[in-house]
Amino acid sequence: MTHVRRATACAFALVVLVTGHAVMHGADQTATELAASLQRKYDGIKDFSADFTHAYEGGVLRKQITERGHLLVKKPGRMRWDYSAPERKQFVSDGANMYTYLPQDKQVIVAEVPPDNQAGTPTLFLAGKGSLTRDFTPSLADAPAGMAAGSRALKLVPKSRQAEYDWLMLVVDPATLAIRGLVTVDGQGGKSTFSFTNLKENVGLADKEFAFKIPRGVDVIRASSGS
Repeated sequence: MTHVRRATACAFALVVLVTGHAVMHGADQTATELAASLQRKYDGIKDFSADFTHAYEGGVLRKQITERGHLLVKKPGRMRWDYSAPERKQFVSDGANMYTYLPQDKQVIVAEVPPDNQAGTPTLFLAGKGSLTRDFTPSLADAPAGMAAGSRALKLVPKSRQAEYDWLMLVVDPATLAIRGLVTVDGQGGKSTFSFTNLKENVGLADKEFAFKIPRGVDVIRASSGS
């Protein structure tokens, strides 16, 4: 369920960054100040939508994949990833269960959302209970190649070991803190790079957007949330 882990880690990071409002310029902030500004923005975000492009490279098999789709997130704990290219698939969390639907495989993987005291950092953020400054050690970094000129990058190393990733890098517009990109690196050397467009925050998403009905004729696999 590697793609599930990538999606969860990404959604946690994106939800703290969806903003187009001016704040103290990122170029004038230390890493700790920048993390604190992002946390304040996160606290004011109830939901958001975005289009995404996801490029993955490396890992044990040294493979390269580029995927595109649309993302919805609503606190607490709800998210929906609709992948449209190169193949269709869905990842949905309704706050109680997480569903991964792979139409080509005629398969749905179901896992319970872990309780707060067992959840990893990304899940805690989706539940509105995480803290950038408490759960991570932040540092300023060079923005990856290919990002817009003048982008500001913040590297976040989790203070407790995470199964989903070793560290995160958030790339933002220094003037507005609007997200430009996200990089996650896992323990196998795999790197996921996400870019986002058409970001819209506090759009009033309904809970029904995160309801998942298991299609007829698919195999249902029950998995632990840590799988």
